[in-house]
Amino acid sequence: MEPVTHSDYRALNGNSEKLPAGKLHSTQYIVAVVLAVLITGLWRLQVLGADNFRALAEANRIRKVPIVAPRGRIFDRYGRLLVDNYPSVSCYLLRDQSRNINLDLPMISRGLNIPVDQIQAILHRYQTAPKYQPIPLKQDITPDEQAFIEAHRNELPELETVDVQRRLYPRDGFAAHLIGYVGEVSEEMLNNPRYAFYDPGDVVGRSGVEASYDAILRGTDGYKDVIVNSRGKELGQLGQTLAIPGKDLRLTIDLDLQMAAEKAMEGKIGAIVALDPHNGEVLALVSRPTFDPNEFSGHLTKSYWNEILSNPDHPLLDKATQAQLAPGSTFKIIMSVAGLQEGVAQDMRVNCPGGATFYGHFYACDKRHGMVDIENAIPWSCDTFFYTLANKLGIDTIARYATSLGFGERTGIDLPDEASGIMPSTAWKLHTLHQAWYAGETISVGIGQGAITATPLQLARAIGGIASGGVLHRPHVVFPDEVRPGDLEAIHETFSGSGDKTIPLSPANWEIITDAMANATNPAAGGTAGASHLEGIDFAGKTGTAQVMSHDALARSGGGHRTLPNAWFVGMTPRRNPDIVVAVLWQNGDWGSNSAKLAAQVIEAFVSKQRKRENNIRIAEAPKAAIPAPAAAVPATEPEINDHPL
Repeated sequence: MEPVTHSDYRALNGNSEKLPAGKLHSTQYIVAVVLAVLITGLWRLQVLGADNFRALAEANRIRKVPIVAPRGRIFDRYGRLLVDNYPSVSCYLLRDQSRNINLDLPMISRGLNIPVDQIQAILHRYQTAPKYQPIPLKQDITPDEQAFIEAHRNELPELETVDVQRRLYPRDGFAAHLIGYVGEVSEEMLNNPRYAFYDPGDVVGRSGVEASYDAILRGTDGYKDVIVNSRGKELGQLGQTLAIPGKDLRLTIDLDLQMAAEKAMEGKIGAIVALDPHNGEVLALVSRPTFDPNEFSGHLTKSYWNEILSNPDHPLLDKATQAQLAPGSTFKIIMSVAGLQEGVAQDMRVNCPGGATFYGHFYACDKRHGMVDIENAIPWSCDTFFYTLANKLGIDTIARYATSLGFGERTGIDLPDEASGIMPSTAWKLHTLHQAWYAGETISVGIGQGAITATPLQLARAIGGIASGGVLHRPHVVFPDEVRPGDLEAIHETFSGSGDKTIPLSPANWEIITDAMANATNPAAGGTAGASHLEGIDFAGKTGTAQVMSHDALARSGGGHRTLPNAWFVGMTPRRNPDIVVAVLWQNGDWGSNSAKLAAQVIEAFVSKQRKRENNIRIAEAPKAAIPAPAAAVPATEPEINDHPL
């Protein structure tokens, strides 16, 4: 049998492989309809429903919730707590919600007790910030406000609460100018390269140590990734980056001396600053009037801010480092250095009949001292002697010595906005006022009046340096070993000043000046601060009484408290190579002898504590047989403080 070919096979089957035309058309219609349905569905999903599904997708996603790092705590030199943190809750506003936040503002305003216009101002301030960045809406919210947020999660999913650590400062403005305060970073600060790594809403130090050491105290914020639904409800947590707390800082401040200085300045206007001249450590710093930094760390009320701004005594001004006033007769110590080092003052004998005439003008002295030399000109504070000395030296010689002692420039203390004061000279007047210097102007400078101005800190450092044999140290409020070397260099660069320096001072001149300053507090020697004599304490110093207006202006003013002279005093113990120097400015305090009494309180507290410590050491080192019973033993540690300001 012959094989069947392909053509034969086709012939045998005929048209059996072909579909009927009607059936084929039906199949094509069905396929077309299915494709049309699919295309229509895709079009509805991807075009018509795009906005809706995008909103749903946005609402069900991961949200970054900030974890705010607690700031480092601040301690005094002996580890006693000055500034702490306390747990608080802040409210943040999330702008990446799929809703018109403006419609919710009235409800948010009522629930959080914030005016609508204030919320709108906050939104306006952050309009350029990334949408994913939460906005701090209100700090330190109350339990009622927390309950409001929780009860309205569905209606207000844009509100979020965050646990934070809020600053807790000492009460009654204790050490407020030294410690400073924190607040939200301002737009002006954000434009400063120093704050390049800060974001709007960050809390930063705004004054004092809080500002100077902000980068060390603030730490690094963290965050947690939270899964939320369209109603803002938390569904789960993917992970978190923990916050790194800020570093604690130990200040050079002695809390006991700070308390003594605060008590001395109570109810007065002015400042007290105490230094250790051996190394520049600030032992106490007080400025009055003060302010409450706790008011700034939370929500600063408009009423409190207006109260601060309207106070004519400027509570925010740190008078220890920023008050630039005529130093009065305290400047006579600098004059004595210049006169003795130039070989002029040693042999000067001046008759004081109550004043002297120079260049046709009579310059008065407060007393008729008779014949005066350098040894009694200092304790008696004889203006006539120093008028004559100034006239002999000339302004440029005076300026040269004063500048070498830090006048007219910042000391470099690690606190913000230190003032430089003014040390006039012929070049200074020509550059500043475009006028020539007149010889008669030198006479007033000789007693710390005229164009010269200084801060209490400058005076404490300069006179403490003179009493230390001409060695001056940069004042500082934080121990250098608390800061990494690189950060310390940055601090010195940021707060530049005259720093550490040594000036030539012969031993003989050093003894003349320091002995004369000791006589200033000796009533038997007729010293101007004799009423502040401390029995058994080698207490030396110099008073200063600086007029705030001329005699003619005073006569026209009719008198009054604010026309009284500023009272200055700079004192130390012991008289040579002192362990402490205290400068006091009492604005409108009248005579410098009044300020001497305030300084004596701080000096006495220092010496008393020093002697107790030495006694404790002797007890601790004594043979066992000499040690009293435990119940009567005196502790070898720092004394307890019964009235801690925290």
